[in-house]
Amino acid sequence: MYLEALGSALLGLVLAWAAVRRLPDRLPGRGLVLVTGALGGVFGALVTHGAIGPGHPFATLVGAVAVAAVLLSLLIRPRAARRLRRSATV
Repeated sequence: MYLEALGSALLGLVLAWAAVRRLPDRLPGRGLVLVTGALGGVFGALVTHGAIGPGHPFATLVGAVAVAAVLLSLLIRPRAARRLRRSATV
């Protein structure tokens, strides 16, 4: 279980790092994103391990990455909206 937790935290951290590199303008602070990825990975591993039981390390890591990705997606802000141009004559 300890190796699964460590592996899931590292996978969540890598996923968060990739998100920070790919979408720097649409995410909040880098520290928040990295912590969210790591904790999301550990939480996902805990939930998946509890649901399917011991003896499935690959499935546990897949569940950890899925939960980390979902939590990171909640941090993404929408793009800045373009100004709507309205005609002066209505």
